[in-house]
Amino acid sequence: MAKSWYPVIDYMTCIECGTCVSKCPHEVYDDLKAPSPVVKFPEECVDHCHGCGNRCPVGAITYVGDDTGWLPPGGGAREPDPCCSGTGAAECEKTVTVEYLYLDLHTCERCIGTDQVLDEVMTVLAPALRLAGFGVDYRKIGMETAGLAAEYRFLSSPTIRVNGRDICPDVRENPCRCCGEISGTDVNCRIFEYNGETYETPPKEMLARAILYAVFEKPENGCSCDTDYALPENLRAFYEGKDGRPSRACEDGCC
Repeated sequence: MAKSWYPVIDYMTCIECGTCVSKCPHEVYDDLKAPSPVVKFPEECVDHCHGCGNRCPVGAITYVGDDTGWLPPGGGAREPDPCCSGTGAAECEKTVTVEYLYLDLHTCERCIGTDQVLDEVMTVLAPALRLAGFGVDYRKIGMETAGLAAEYRFLSSPTIRVNGRDICPDVRENPCRCCGEISGTDVNCRIFEYNGETYETPPKEMLARAILYAVFEKPENGCSCDTDYALPENLRAFYEGKDGRPSRACEDGCC
């Protein structure tokens, strides 16, 4: 099993045929979300396995950590996303990119709960945004390593960003028992404040309002790329304490 290798879905290209979900023998995908390909257990993906990517008819699957030069059949290497400032600003305004960044979708109750709520909200909002003339790019990215967390300038789990901006710019946290069990350390994870109440799993109304506000009101809080970044000590302790798993060979002819 791999720590820094797992599939990433381009949801704008994906046709939701369900092939990747049904053919993966390692149970990387969430069967309950089929035919939509939701990567639920990225840690189960086998290092350098291109099985689902080779089967995807539209080339919607790439891989974190891929250094092989492999290209998706029927697709191609995806161009880097334009930043939300400078020459790429006009393109950013045409596409609503919603990113869900999390530490764990296997054990952590607040990551799992927020994932489910966000799925429900995006099921409603995505068609409405497309009707309004926006492209919608909905991504889920597991922060499996400290290096990946640094690449995404990750501050707290879970995080939801719209066009690079955290919908909750003020990070508030409390102790997370689940992530503490994963790492064997004391870990704080994000809490959400809405209408005077505090939640470990945000209400649907809160997420819907925050996403629409980010799209149409264009809040002034900066893009994640605009500020200096250092991995928070809280997250550093999590990654250092997390138990490693030995990798295994690709089996069952999945590739």
